[in-house]
Amino acid sequence: RCVLAIGESGNFPAAIKITAEYFPKKDRGFATSVFNSGAQIGALLAPFVIPLLARCWGWEMSFLLVGAVGFVWMGVWVYVYDVPQKSKHVNAAELAYIEQDAAVDASLTERTEEVKSAKGISIWKCLTYRQTWAVVAGRFLPDGVWWFFLFWAPAYVHDVYGYSSDSTTGVLLIFTLYLISMLSIIGGYLPTWFVGRKGMNPYAGRMRAMLIYAFFPLIGLVAQPLGSWSYWFPIVIIGIIGAAHQSWSANVYSVVGDMFPKSAVATVTGIGGMSGGIGCLLFNVCSGMLFTYSKETQMEFLGFRGIEAGYMIVFMVASLGYLLSWVIIKLLVPRYQLIEE
Repeated sequence: RCVLAIGESGNFPAAIKITAEYFPKKDRGFATSVFNSGAQIGALLAPFVIPLLARCWGWEMSFLLVGAVGFVWMGVWVYVYDVPQKSKHVNAAELAYIEQDAAVDASLTERTEEVKSAKGISIWKCLTYRQTWAVVAGRFLPDGVWWFFLFWAPAYVHDVYGYSSDSTTGVLLIFTLYLISMLSIIGGYLPTWFVGRKGMNPYAGRMRAMLIYAFFPLIGLVAQPLGSWSYWFPIVIIGIIGAAHQSWSANVYSVVGDMFPKSAVATVTGIGGMSGGIGCLLFNVCSGMLFTYSKETQMEFLGFRGIEAGYMIVFMVASLGYLLSWVIIKLLVPRYQLIEE
């Protein structure tokens, strides 16, 4: 897990900086949702591929083979990628489209020549900005929710409904969950529509979209009650929450590019990722302790007993977490304000 975390920690800061380099602000939410969908594709393949690798060659080999694919991709990326100003695959019209924000906000944004020579903002300097803490607020609790569902969905299916993660029904349920979560690609386009059709600035359009996404997780409040009818109800609901989360996170990532110079995008994204990791750690540890306690004491909550009562509590926290995070972001950064070096 530690090695995985070290490798993953560099991925999203680099990816967000690249979207800031290759897309104007109005398109970054959609672009982020597209590359972010790679996580769902991996999750769709995992229930079929990983158990097979583990059964044939052992669980250690499943880690090694999947990890090796990452090194192959890294080699391809190093060979193919270049900044748009230097890339032979970007023509003059495309470059003009990419740099349209500089033409619109010439008084607020740096010129191309300034971008090339700009020095990065230090981590400590970034922490003095309210915009950085808005990104932290947007990642801390929502990331905990997402990683809870990612880690605990197989356990939930087993604990409540009795299907193991390698059973046919268990695999089908998890596959359906992540298939639904891929609707986030559609959700990533909403800020682009607000900016292009409604004439809103990128931050206002993104906040409007994120407020809409924050309402979808509220259906998690009825996941457990409906689950007494059929296990498909909570699975579909978790999938919808996952899609809302990925749409949310795509725009939280893009907020960094909206308000910080490109030289600071990776740094602030890394800070946000660290806050999300801490939130994930606390959310999962506390959930595990709650499940152990609820199972041992057979506690009751809203008509549920034992571990089902514990899941009901977690579903409630997960459902309300996005609206709370949105309010904190709005309080910290009520309107669009660009950070200048």
